[in-house]
Amino acid sequence: MDFNPDIAAIRLGYGLSARVPPPQTADAFLRSVALSVPDDHAVGMDHVRAAQTMLSDLNSLRKKDPEAASVKEIRQQQRQMRIQSAEAIRHRFARAAGDPGGFGERLVQFWADHFTVSGGSPYQDLMAAAFVDEAIRPHLQGSFAQLMFAAETHPRMVTYLDQDRSFGPHSWIARRRKGRDLGLNENLAREMIELHSLGAGAPYTQKDVRQLAKLLTGLSFHLRRDGNFRPVMAEPGAETVLGQRYGGDRPASLDDIREVIVDLAAHPSTSRHLARKLAVHFVADDPPQSLVDRLDATYRETGGDLPSLYAALMDGPELWSHFRQKVRQPFDFLVAALRALGLDQQRVLDLPMRQVNARLIRPLTNMGQEWAMPRGPDGWPEAAESWATPQGIALRIDWAMRQPRVLVPKLPDPRDFLQAALGETASEALKWAVPRAESAREGLMIVLASADFNRR
Repeated sequence: MDFNPDIAAIRLGYGLSARVPPPQTADAFLRSVALSVPDDHAVGMDHVRAAQTMLSDLNSLRKKDPEAASVKEIRQQQRQMRIQSAEAIRHRFARAAGDPGGFGERLVQFWADHFTVSGGSPYQDLMAAAFVDEAIRPHLQGSFAQLMFAAETHPRMVTYLDQDRSFGPHSWIARRRKGRDLGLNENLAREMIELHSLGAGAPYTQKDVRQLAKLLTGLSFHLRRDGNFRPVMAEPGAETVLGQRYGGDRPASLDDIREVIVDLAAHPSTSRHLARKLAVHFVADDPPQSLVDRLDATYRETGGDLPSLYAALMDGPELWSHFRQKVRQPFDFLVAALRALGLDQQRVLDLPMRQVNARLIRPLTNMGQEWAMPRGPDGWPEAAESWATPQGIALRIDWAMRQPRVLVPKLPDPRDFLQAALGETASEALKWAVPRAESAREGLMIVLASADFNRR
C-alpha cells in the first residue's frame, strides 16, 4: 500500500496536529526520529546528583545541629526538586505534542517502557527523567545492544532493581565484612534476560540468571562516588551464561557486562521477543505473524539495527490493514488531544505549571497511568481491556468536556476539529454526528470520546 502520512501519524506517532503537518513520505517519516535526541532541557545525572547531595547535606546538618539547617530550607530543596521533576514531565508532553510525525517520541515512550524504571520520591523522579534523556534518547538510532547497555548500566536502572545492593559472595567487601548482609541480588539479571532480551519462556535456566547476577556484581551507584562500577563488590573469576564464559582473564570491569549484553542482544530469542513486542505496541494486541516474521528477519539480518527495524515496521500492509486495532493509552490520548487542539511544543511549554498539573498530570493519574509509576518492571499493559474500561472511558469523556475550553482561548468549529484530529480517516458515523452537535464544546467531546479517536 502507498504511504499514507495521516495513518502513519496516527499509528506510529501521537496523531495529527492542527498546526504541524506530518512528514509526507516514508523516508521523511523515518528521518524525523532524529529529532528526538536530547535537547537543551535534558535532565542529566550530574544535575540530579547535585540536587540530591544538597538535600542530603541539609538533612545531615540538621541532625548534627538543628540550628545549622532549618526545616524550611529542607522543604524548599524538596519543593525545588519536585518542580524540576514536573518541568521534565511538561517537557515530555511538549515534545510529543510538537513532534511533526510523533514517531520519535513514540519510540522514546516504547523503549522507556521496555526498559522500565520508576519514580517515586523527588530524587527518583529526577533520576527517571535522566534515564530517558541519557539512556534512551541518544540511542534511538543505534543498535539494540548499544541501547541495552546504556539502559542496564544507568544509575536509575541500577537503583530501581537493587543492583547497588548486590555483592559478589567472594568479593573483597564480602570477605572483609563477614557477618554483614551483603548478599547477591538477582533482580537486574532476571529482568535483563526475561524482560529486556530473550523474553519469558526462552531457553534459559535459573543457573543462567544466577551466573549473570554474579557477573553484574560491581555494577553499582553511589551518590558521592564517581563512576558506576566498583571492583571491590565484584565476584572474582569467570561466570558462564547461556553456555558462554565471561570474565576471569582480567580484573572485573564494565567490559564483561558489555560483552554479555552484546551476546544477549544477538540471541535469536531476543530477535523474536522484540519483533513481537514492537508489533503488539504499534499494530495490534494480536499482531499478524507476517509482520512479526519480517521484523524478526530484519533484526537478525542487520544485527539489531534499530532504524532498519523501524523501516520494516512501516514497510508492509499490516500497519494499514490493522488500522484502529490498538486502544490509545492515557498519555497517548492526552498528547493526541493536545495536537488536535493545536497546542504545539511551545504552547505546551507556555502553559502555567498549575494548568499542566490540573489538565495533564492529574488526569493522567486518574486515567490509570500515573507518571513514572508503572505497576512493575514489565511496564504498562498493552491489552485493550486494560484501558478501555467503563471508568477509563468515562474519565476521557469528562476530560473532553472540561479541559479543551481551558487549554485553547477559542474552541474550533467541530467540523474543523474533526478534520484536524482525524483527517480523512474519520468514520461516516462520526462525520454525520459532529456537524449536528449543539455546541462547539459538545462537538469536540464527540470527537475526543469516539472510538475513531481512542483507537489508532
